[in-house]
Amino acid sequence: MSNRRILVTSALPYANSPLHLGHILEAVQTDIWVRFQRAQGNECFYVCADDAHGTAIMLKAQENGISPEEHIAAIKQSHEADFNNFLISVDNYYSTHSEENRELSEAIYNQLSKNGHIIQRNITQAYDDEKGLFLADRFIKGTCPKCKTPDQYGDNCEACGATYTPTELIDPISALSGTKPVDKDSEHFFFDLPQFKDFLAEWLASDALQPEIANKLKEWLDNGLQAWDISRDAPYFGFQIPGHPDKYFYVWLDAPIGYMASFKNLADREGLNFDDFWSQKTAHETELYHFIGKDIVNFHGLFWPAMLQSAGYRLPNGVFAHGFVTVNGTKMSKSRGTFINASTWLNNLGPEPLRYYYAAKLGNSVDDIDLNFEDFVARVNSDLVGKVINIASRCAGFVARLNEGKLSDKVSDTDLWNRAIKANQVIREHYESRQYARAIREIMQIADIANEFIADQEPWKLAKDENNVTKVVEICSLGINLFRLIMIYLQPVLPEMTKQTAEFLNDDLCWSDDLQPLTNHQINKFKPLMQRIELETVEKIVEQSKETLQKEQLEKSLSGPLADEPIADEIEFPDFAKIDLRVVKIIEADHVEGADKLLQLTLDLGGESRQVFSGIKSNYKPEDLIGRHTILVANLKPRKMRFGVSEGMVLCAASGDEIYLLDVDTGAKPGMRVT
Repeated sequence: MSNRRILVTSALPYANSPLHLGHILEAVQTDIWVRFQRAQGNECFYVCADDAHGTAIMLKAQENGISPEEHIAAIKQSHEADFNNFLISVDNYYSTHSEENRELSEAIYNQLSKNGHIIQRNITQAYDDEKGLFLADRFIKGTCPKCKTPDQYGDNCEACGATYTPTELIDPISALSGTKPVDKDSEHFFFDLPQFKDFLAEWLASDALQPEIANKLKEWLDNGLQAWDISRDAPYFGFQIPGHPDKYFYVWLDAPIGYMASFKNLADREGLNFDDFWSQKTAHETELYHFIGKDIVNFHGLFWPAMLQSAGYRLPNGVFAHGFVTVNGTKMSKSRGTFINASTWLNNLGPEPLRYYYAAKLGNSVDDIDLNFEDFVARVNSDLVGKVINIASRCAGFVARLNEGKLSDKVSDTDLWNRAIKANQVIREHYESRQYARAIREIMQIADIANEFIADQEPWKLAKDENNVTKVVEICSLGINLFRLIMIYLQPVLPEMTKQTAEFLNDDLCWSDDLQPLTNHQINKFKPLMQRIELETVEKIVEQSKETLQKEQLEKSLSGPLADEPIADEIEFPDFAKIDLRVVKIIEADHVEGADKLLQLTLDLGGESRQVFSGIKSNYKPEDLIGRHTILVANLKPRKMRFGVSEGMVLCAASGDEIYLLDVDTGAKPGMRVT
């Protein structure tokens, strides 16, 4: 066995909401790799933590009437429970709001400053006088300067896709107070990233990043690196910058340092040496890997290695990025019930079916992973229940009844056994390179040949003749040994089933270089390892997720209209009377090429046809809209967009990323005026 020393991290979930199935994808991907390394005899530590700082957390705590510390403590408890229940074998789940992280963040900042890599600049930002804080782009709303669509965020328009700065918004308001922001100057601290251009070019040329990620990040170098703002003004929930009581570290400075802090907490508790895994001097003796989503590669692929380099710490051996989770071919949606929290899943299904399905689809690229419900049910039932477990359930009874639970003293078909053993090294290589889907295919091929062998030998027929007892026991013993081999190969993916299998086989399922069969070995009574999954169970999860959304919306409505969206200034009735609202029927709906959020709607306005572009793609499939009635602002001046001319606007209700068409009561006809 090899004797590698490895430290692994996964990205830190933000301490402001429950974990969902996207978070679980990353945790499972990481955990499979970690469990594989441990199964190979390597010393492998896995740490994670909650990302617990920022304005959003401060505001959420205020909204709930509790301190930020109380808020993040409750979230951390739920995150830890979800990790545990999904069988994620993390050695330490910590928080970035810790003394270890404070000390490390201050020490690293001081070293960056000493090295001349911190610069100070005055910048102008939007400021909310009523709330007394500077506003991030997501806390500013206004009318798009390009297409004039109202109620757009401060950095991009969901209607036309334009990007801009908050200062370009028409009639901007603070989403927190409803007041108009003012421009205010403030001194900020920057990490001088351009000084690291040559270093980063060399780093990106190494094999630490996937090729597609390295190529994407090279665009940043080609376009010219910019200094990175690492400070925020009070009020802010986070760590104060040493010597500057009104300045705080931006969350993205202390969040990756949270990896170090979590391991330091573990090291202090378990008597490990922190420097073994973080010092440049010992970098050749240990390994460090980060598992992350593709949306945060710029932080982990540029800022983080540059900070580590300046501060005198070792660099990661690898930064592994994965894609997003889609559900039934589209991004997760709360309105469709496919934005599923980890706890909602676990209330209905165990963790291992999803762990297996993710593994069966994961490669080492950044492609998105689609959780297709029908495919999920079919694959789990076919592979795990119909193939793997079926081997043991078919064979165990014969061994128990005909040989008192003792396996044969020989392997009846050495060629078959050797075929299964031959896959050992290939499967290990696939796990090591994070090609889990390839590993699963290899393993299922063994399950197929095992089932074919049993079906061809027909032990149930042979057992009718008492003269065939020895042969039946040999056949079924080989079947059980093949099942054991499959479960050894699957143990990083299915830890609980592996544990149950070990009890059944009276064996530790050690994954060695030289895998030998169990002969003349006593096994225990076989117990069912997994039940078939019904599609109705998954549909129940979807319905419960919709109910969760409805509950959230009700709680928001009960908290008052000003809680999220301030009511606009009063208008006179003549102003409202100018708006001509008409009932329309959607007769066609299509995707818009090149637009992430738009659908092209063809509307029947009572004999007249209108074309409208609407930013509702995230919540609706085009085919589901045809035949629906909704409301059109019929006298809105047509606006030319890069996709065509939009002849009006359909009315929607929106909250955050969710947007919903307004429905018209039964009986209303296209062209009717809404009064």
